[in-house]
Amino acid sequence: MKIAIVLNTSWNIFNFRMGLLKALHSEGHEIVAIAPVDGYSEKLVDAGFEFIPVRMDSRGINPVKDVSLLLELFMIYRKVRPDIILHYTIKPNIYGTIAARMLKIPVINNVCGLGTAFIQKNLLSRVAQMLYRFAFTTSSTVFFQNDEDRRFFEEKKIVNTDKCETLPGSGINPDQFKPGVKNSKKFTFLLISRLIHDKGILEYIEAIKALKSQNIEANFQLLGAKDPNHRRGIPESLIQSWIDGQVVDYLGKTEDVIPYIENSDCVVLPSYREGTPRTLIEAASMAKPIVASNVAGCANIVKDKTNGLLCNVKDSSDLAEKMKEMYQMSKDERSNMGQNGRELVKKFFDEKIVINKYLNVINHLTNQN
Repeated sequence: MKIAIVLNTSWNIFNFRMGLLKALHSEGHEIVAIAPVDGYSEKLVDAGFEFIPVRMDSRGINPVKDVSLLLELFMIYRKVRPDIILHYTIKPNIYGTIAARMLKIPVINNVCGLGTAFIQKNLLSRVAQMLYRFAFTTSSTVFFQNDEDRRFFEEKKIVNTDKCETLPGSGINPDQFKPGVKNSKKFTFLLISRLIHDKGILEYIEAIKALKSQNIEANFQLLGAKDPNHRRGIPESLIQSWIDGQVVDYLGKTEDVIPYIENSDCVVLPSYREGTPRTLIEAASMAKPIVASNVAGCANIVKDKTNGLLCNVKDSSDLAEKMKEMYQMSKDERSNMGQNGRELVKKFFDEKIVINKYLNVINHLTNQN
């Protein structure tokens, strides 16, 4: 069968979906990757997959650009004629599914998280729900990355319950993300995220200031790409002020997070809402204790006082308290938390679980045709 996978970045496909694509390819399926061109597009080709570029603006709703995307995906699907299409992220899930419906191509959707449009209850949220409801009418299966998001879609009657399944995010390979040796002796907190407000970056900065005022001797690191053009992006001038004021050690962005996680003592993510945050799965797999907000997605991975600590969302004071509590724990206590996290990942978040669920749905669709 010819299977197309559609996302908002080639980077996302290469870094998060390669295990699935390799498994599908080994089953004899032909893979077509459809995404905007970036530094990872050529890597998909080098891996042996066909790549087709598409123009896609993932920031907000723009009627002109979105109609253009719908038409472009329709033309690509009509030319490629895949037997099944796998959609991820908001725009492919909505406009790609509508285009596939027009061509009567079966679709498997993956709601990777609800994002900013659902965090704020406004016109944008209502429009997004309406578009999802229309698009998902003919979906074969809709995967969710946590039960909270799934219940939200079911309660709002956006998708029929019998089409829904929950996955442990994109899953990871625990043999790739494994415990290593920390080089630095100084205690290190690490937050890995794109620099937008909804990841709790500002709360992290305020917590750092509070801890420094209490003479907590630690490294406070921030790793991730700037995104000032995002409507919830943090201005570069503000980020630069943190750097100049030596509030946080900004590490920029990287293609390999493993050395940074390895050299940390605690990974932090005070996000407002998540699907299933991969950075926390990676941290847990590498036996790092975690401090994260008690919200959908994060709470799937972090079991309070078992493999990390949960803090109140949008509460920098509580975040500072939980970070301080982690800092003051004995090394053995943190080590036990880290080992608990690794066992949790091996049991529930191994990418083999995700791959098997996709293979089951694809085989079911194949047998129906």
